[in-house]
Amino acid sequence: MERVLKCIRCGKTYDIFSSKTRCECGGLLEVSIKDELTPSLKDEFLKRRESFKPYDQSGVWRYREFVLDIEEDSIVTLPEGRTNLYKKVVDGMEVYFKHEGENPTGSFKDRGMTVGVTVAKKLGFKITACASTGNTSASLSSYSAHAGLKSVVFIPKGKVAFGKLSQALSYGANVLEIASDFDYAMKLVEEASYEYKLYLLNSLNPLRLEGQKTIIINTLEELNFNVPDWIILPGGNLGNTSAFGKALKELYEFHFIDKIPRLAVIQAEGASPFYNAFKNDFKTFEPMKAETIATAIRIGNPVNYEKAVQSIKFTNGVVESVTDDEILEAKKDIDNLGIGCEPSSASTLAGLRKLRKNGIIKKSDTVILILTGNILKDPDTSISLHTGKIKNVPIENRFFEIITLKDLENTLKKITSEVS
Repeated sequence: MERVLKCIRCGKTYDIFSSKTRCECGGLLEVSIKDELTPSLKDEFLKRRESFKPYDQSGVWRYREFVLDIEEDSIVTLPEGRTNLYKKVVDGMEVYFKHEGENPTGSFKDRGMTVGVTVAKKLGFKITACASTGNTSASLSSYSAHAGLKSVVFIPKGKVAFGKLSQALSYGANVLEIASDFDYAMKLVEEASYEYKLYLLNSLNPLRLEGQKTIIINTLEELNFNVPDWIILPGGNLGNTSAFGKALKELYEFHFIDKIPRLAVIQAEGASPFYNAFKNDFKTFEPMKAETIATAIRIGNPVNYEKAVQSIKFTNGVVESVTDDEILEAKKDIDNLGIGCEPSSASTLAGLRKLRKNGIIKKSDTVILILTGNILKDPDTSISLHTGKIKNVPIENRFFEIITLKDLENTLKKITSEVS
């Protein structure tokens, strides 16, 4: 399969395994597929599910024609991408939740990291690196350890949920806490990767995004390639926004689908530079100092902005912002469905509610909500939310302190009366 890295700004091309993350002109690079892929591959994708080979069990490498041509015995996989699609009724509307929190390290990052770490090992790198709000560091450190590589992660001081930090430390990462925000950590790791020969695995890396494309392919396969009207996803560094648009473009051009679903990217109000740019039709872009309870999308200067703009324009998509209170209200409801998610994931349901209220999404539309992270990624927020300690989000507190047998009796009577 013929592939090259191509600059989306000037068009210059590079070898697919050049390890470059930016063009000489400063533009972002993306993988360009030169060969023709045919819809008959749908049958091959399904057939591979019967195989016991690790790369066929992977929900990334099972679609390898869309991902990367590489020696099968060199693939680093856990395996990942075997996530579920849940059909639920919310606010009287049937919706689908695609739960990427069911990946091995608990987030969608594993889909990209299996590709990124595989390439790092092939190219002979000994150390991988990333800046992270938490999930990337967890995934990078796990896959790097699995491949026998060292990892270095740059995290913003005091801004990473402990569930995620504990993963990076447990998997053996060298954790560098930067006394600033994610955007500064991103700047530092990009500079350090060149100087110290670290393989950079933020979503700036175009090969990592090839793995994240499979979220779309896998979801559509689960729908028998019946294309939904909307796919709603959180927006932080905009890697998924870029990957989703690219996946849909390729699937459409190769005749796997006959229409394009619209993307709706949801940002937290306190970290919404992409939404602000969307409001002025992308004429200007202004980074911002990001602050939100949704730590995974607490990013004020997303590196994938240019690619994400292409995705929104190609899919006739929209960008919306929601408040932290709206995110937590949505998280409460997703948790109570028995699915659960970290706060950033819940921005999708909060965004759906806002888009429905504004008449952009109709009740009859088919909608996919992407849940990007597991509920255990941020246990502190979940406990605070569900014990009623977060103001402005009304909740029935079901945490009971039992001191006497009389307390126990009264509490059990209350609980049982609710279902009688």
